[in-house]
Order: sequence, then C-alpha cells, then structure tokens
Amino acid sequence: MKRVSTVTVRKRLVAVFLIGIIFFGVIDFRLGYVQFILGDQLMEKADESWSRNISFQPERGRILDNSGNILAENVTAPSVVVVPRQIKNPEETAKKLAEILDMSEETAYEYVTKSAMSVNIHPEGRKISNEQEKAIRTLNLEGVYLAKDSIRHYPYGDDLAHVLGFAGIDNQGLMGLELYYDDLLSGEEGSLSFYSDAKGRRLNQLADVYTPPKDGYDLVTSIDSQIQTIIERELDLAVAKYNPDGALAIAVDPDTGGILAMSSRPNFNPENYQEVDASIYNRNLPIWSTYEPGSTFKIITLAAALEEGIVDLEKDEFHDPGYIEVGGSKLHCWKAGGHGSQTFLEVVQNSCNPGFVHLGEELGKEKLFSYIEEFGFGSKTGIDLQGEGSGILFKPENVGPVELATTAFGQGVSVTPIQQVMAVSAAVNGGYLYEPFIAKEWVDPQTSESVSKTEPTMKNRVISEATSEEIRNALESVVAKGTGRPAYVDGYRVGGKTGTAQKVGPNGGYMENNYVVSFIGFAPADDPEIVVYVAVDNPKGTVQFGGVVAAPIVGTIIGDSLRVMGVEPREDGLEKEYQWPDQPKVEVPDLIGVKKGELMEYMTDLTIETNGTGDYILDQEPAAGTKVEAGSKIRIYLSEEKKSKEKEE
Repeated sequence: MKRVSTVTVRKRLVAVFLIGIIFFGVIDFRLGYVQFILGDQLMEKADESWSRNISFQPERGRILDNSGNILAENVTAPSVVVVPRQIKNPEETAKKLAEILDMSEETAYEYVTKSAMSVNIHPEGRKISNEQEKAIRTLNLEGVYLAKDSIRHYPYGDDLAHVLGFAGIDNQGLMGLELYYDDLLSGEEGSLSFYSDAKGRRLNQLADVYTPPKDGYDLVTSIDSQIQTIIERELDLAVAKYNPDGALAIAVDPDTGGILAMSSRPNFNPENYQEVDASIYNRNLPIWSTYEPGSTFKIITLAAALEEGIVDLEKDEFHDPGYIEVGGSKLHCWKAGGHGSQTFLEVVQNSCNPGFVHLGEELGKEKLFSYIEEFGFGSKTGIDLQGEGSGILFKPENVGPVELATTAFGQGVSVTPIQQVMAVSAAVNGGYLYEPFIAKEWVDPQTSESVSKTEPTMKNRVISEATSEEIRNALESVVAKGTGRPAYVDGYRVGGKTGTAQKVGPNGGYMENNYVVSFIGFAPADDPEIVVYVAVDNPKGTVQFGGVVAAPIVGTIIGDSLRVMGVEPREDGLEKEYQWPDQPKVEVPDLIGVKKGELMEYMTDLTIETNGTGDYILDQEPAAGTKVEAGSKIRIYLSEEKKSKEKEE
C-alpha cells in the first residue's frame, strides 16, 4: 500500500482551498456585479416584462379671455381600453361592447382577441358619451378599462373660431392658438401600471403603480369676450345685409399691441370643423389675406409728410380738378370734377387722391418707402398665430413716378389687415409700433400661480408724439366732417379713415364693380384705447364705398366697445357736420310732469307710445337729454296725478 506523505496531502488541501476561494470569489463578484451594477437595469426589464400600462391623458390647458371667461375647456369623455389576455369570454365581451359602442360584433371581437398587451378601441371607443360610459361601468366587464380622456369644448360656439383653432381626437392642436401653443397646452401623459404573469393574467398580490398626468398650462389671452361678441354680431349683420364674398374685423389695444377681438366670415364651429371645407378654417383672413388697402393707407403717407415737415394741414392748400397728371397718365379722384381748392386738412377729410399723390411726390420714393417699411409693411408682424402673410411692396428699382403716386393713396401695394391695424395704432398712439400678441399669461392650473407673462414688445418708434397728435386731430375731423361721418358716435371722440380698393382679378387686371371696402377707426381720439378695422369683400346691393358700408359698422363696434370698457361719454369732441340726406339727431325733451295735451308743443320730430291712463306724464323712455334719430319712438307713462320734479330730485 502506497503511503501519501503529509506534505503532499497538505499541498492538495491548499490547492483545493485556493480553487474554492477563487470559485466562490468569482461567484461573489458576479453576484455583486449583478446586484449593484446590473440590478437597476434588470429590475427595469423585469418590471417591463411583468407590468402592463394603461395611458391617462392629461387635461389640456384652458384658454381664457382677459377677464378669466372660458374660451376653450375640456369635457370629460373617457376612452375604452381592453387587455385581451384578461378576457375569459371574448365572444360575450365583444357582443356587449358592440352594442354599447355601436360597432359590429366582428370588429369588436378582433379588438378583444388581438395579440397585444392592451388595445385602444379606435375610433368607436374614443371619447365616448356619458351614456356609453355608464353602460360599460354597469357591466363591469373583465379586461375592459375606461381610461381618463376628454374632448375640447368651446362655450362661445363659432365666436373667435379662427383664433382659437381646434384640437384633434388625440387632443393635439391642429390650428390657431391650439396649434401655436400646443406644447404648453397639451401637458404630459400619465399611466396606470399593473403586474401580470406570462399569460397576461393580473397579479393581484402586487400593487398597481399610478403615475398621474401633468395637465397643460392655462392660457390667459388679451381677448375681451364682450368686444368679441360685439364684433361677431356686427359681422353677422353685415353678412345678412350685404351677402359679401367675405368680411373681417380686428380690435386692438394700441398701447400694448394686445388683440382685443378678431373674426372673419365665412366662419365655422371648432367642435365640428370636419363639416366645412378646409379652405374656410385654414384661412384666418385678418392675418392671412393680402389686398390693396385703398385709402386707409393714406394715413401712412400723411404721417410721413407731417413728420418730414413738408405740409401744414391748416395753411397749405391744394387745388383738385378731379385728376392729376403723373408720368403721362391721369390719376383720377374718386369724386367726378374733383374737390376744387382746399386745405390739406380738407384733402384728408375728403380722401382726395390727387392731394395725396402730391404729398407722395414731395416726399420722394426713398422717404415714402422708408416710412412704409418703418411702419411694418412688407414683413410679418410676428403675431402668435400660424399662417401670417407678409404682403407685397414694389421693389425700389421698379418704382417710377406712377408707382410712387399710386402707392401714396394705397393702390399697387398689397398688405394684410393686421399690418394695417398695427401701423395705424402706431400712428395714433404716439408713434410706437408694437408687435401684436394674443397670449397674455400662462397659469399653472394646480396652483393658479402665474408661470409667465407677455410684456408688450415695441418694435420701432416711427413718428414723434407731435406728429401723432396732428394725425389724431386730422382723422377725428374725417369722422366729424369728412368721408367717415357714418362712423360718428355721439358722446365719444372717434377718428378714422375710409378705404375702397378695387380687387385684382385672376388675369392681373382690376375687376369691375368688385371692391374691398374698409374703415379703420380709433377712440377716444385724444387718447386712443381701441383701434378697430373692418373690411367687407364685394358687398352686394349697395354702393361699394368704405364710408357707406364699413364706417357705420366700425362706429357701432367702437361705441358699444367703449361702453363695455367703462369709458365715459364726453361732450368736448367735434360736432358732426350733416349732409343731405343725413339728418341731425334730436334731443329728447324732459316730459315728466307735462300734461298729455301739451305734448304737441314739445314733440316735433319724434313719435309717441303711451302706457297707462291719466292726464300727466309720470315717466319716459329714453331719458331727457338723450339724442336719438329723427322719427324715433318715445315711450311715456301716464298718471292721474302730476309728479313733482322737486320731490323726485
């Protein structure tokens, strides 16, 4: 028998021990590596393998007007999600879902038997009604879930439609403010995670994990919903009266550039945008459309001439024979035979084309076009909406005597309505050209705290305060004594300018009897708080002049808007000059306490409607001192006893 030495045994034991140490060291190292280095990654993979997620959409941020009134909000409308592997009886589940969601059983069966972790029933199960939601909850179908969802609701219907835009079925902004600020309005998605085995069966012993969605920010706009309502009403009346090819209106705060109201026709309801042609909702006319501005553009020529000191409106005179010769061509005034001799203030009041051609010639090409560009024409204003146009100006090398002349009175150039509004705002606010904006403030819906605010952005100082004051006074006289008289508002100082532009046809020539008629007005004339522009495209059944069609609309909008803005009436403005067939308004006399038989001494141009019985007038509507149109109806209330005025006071 061979004997093993003690030394050999010892060596073998040491070798085995070392091998064991190395073996277990490797295992320990591997375990440590897996535990501490790969642990998080492996846990994530295991979690992904076991968990099933149901998405929860965030609440889209609301859109509000400048007083907090809701312009766009969300209405709860959950969506149906199925987990096929949890459904034990797919035929029965499909049948019940088909009945509730108004879909075929075959289609429903395809959804509930799909080889997927979870399935959204689309579109039948997206944003379902309250009745459908109640039915599904009542049945409590295994493997069928209701995910939180909502649809966009616009409380004012089609008001402000082109500005607000709309959101799609996935709550993504598709147009207007909804699209422009989609990233801030949309928020971040949340989820509900539950654990299941390899066959998709829910593991009830493991807790679900809920990650709440982060709602989008609320947007506070510069829009005044009361002024917006006024504009919508007036555009509807204009469409009914004139059946135009289109119409638009803008109201802006000239001291900030904030848009107070904006609308156009044709219109649409944002909640049913699929029902109208895309050309209607894709074209926000106040910022998209471009056309020759006509006489409203004369304000820019006037501003340049006054700023350069080439004309004194009161002292300098101009003779208008009805035309002016430029470069071998005759450019005619709108009035046949012309206006004769007149001051340049009367040139402005009469909107005399030859007079403005003369001012353009005095300025010269370089100066006139430099002012046009300084006022923002030829480039986008930067308003926070998609689809803004930039207009078209003559290239300097293409401007000859005729082009200079026609540009001076607003023909041959192409501008957008928003450019005109901002330019005129600069002309009357002291000379400050602002960038227009609608988004005024962003608010966290959870805390109601302000996240950010929009500060007015001044782009340029175009004229001096002295020049701006001259322009305001001249344009106030246009409304009191000139072509803008239909925009006159009793009790308020209103300034403005008419515009009548012949449209260019598809062949490049001017169209017959087809004009864009417009008016731009502001008030109060000495310290403007609102600028309003209205344009009506090809009004039917009327004389196509801005003073006839657009000026009365702007006058009504300005008067009603100033009242809702809390601007008090005043009596220090220019008196309106009336021309045939216009008649001055009649002041309502004080009839309280007067005997019924004595009415003939008071009522010359008014009609009477009586209420009650008796010989004495107890009360009256409208109140004494109110100015009304001749022939208006006055309502009186009769009593047997005479009312004491001293006691009333």
